[in-house]
Amino acid sequence: MADSANTENAEFRRTLLDGARELGVALDDRAVQRLLCYLNVLLRWNRAFNLTAIRQPSRIITEHLLDAISIAGHVHGERIIDVGTGAGLPGLILAALAPERPTVLLDANGKKIRFLREAVRTLDLARVTVHHGRSEDYRPDTAFDTVVCRAFAPLPRLIDVAAHLRSDNGILLAQKGLYPEDEVAALDDRWRVEHAAVHVPGLAKTRHVLTLRPGPTP
Repeated sequence: MADSANTENAEFRRTLLDGARELGVALDDRAVQRLLCYLNVLLRWNRAFNLTAIRQPSRIITEHLLDAISIAGHVHGERIIDVGTGAGLPGLILAALAPERPTVLLDANGKKIRFLREAVRTLDLARVTVHHGRSEDYRPDTAFDTVVCRAFAPLPRLIDVAAHLRSDNGILLAQKGLYPEDEVAALDDRWRVEHAAVHVPGLAKTRHVLTLRPGPTP
């Protein structure tokens, strides 16, 4: 059993390192340890709570961890909030890569909040705060440079409930599967949209990340 577990850990570590490298992100040993720790905590809690429909560790690495790592280069500034973070995706993964950066994980689901608090404690992420509530009701003392979300809401709705969390020079960063043409078309000209296609190693389908800033599209 121990040899099998060691083999799996070595394979998971290799998948993480190789995938992150393809994405242009170099993971140090501490980041890899935190990510593998997150994987173990998620698998343990997922036996009792439906935190993710994906159960296989290798798929969680590809579809959750590497998917979150894929947007690391799009994060702006020093303070980040993940709105509707769920199981901490992508915010907790981004915090594992940059543990010195103040990060807030926000969600309205109580069982996910309990999981997040345990995960933050286990991963020893002192700069991460978990907040239980809805984004439209959250009024922090300091705004955020990046407001990130993954499959949280259509873009017009995201602006309605989360734009107030953004600092003057901050961005809204939305992870999407298919490029959301209808959502982009529904935005008014007060917002400028920048778009990048993201190829996550191990995923056949291209993902998309959209950066929203005030101001008309050039």
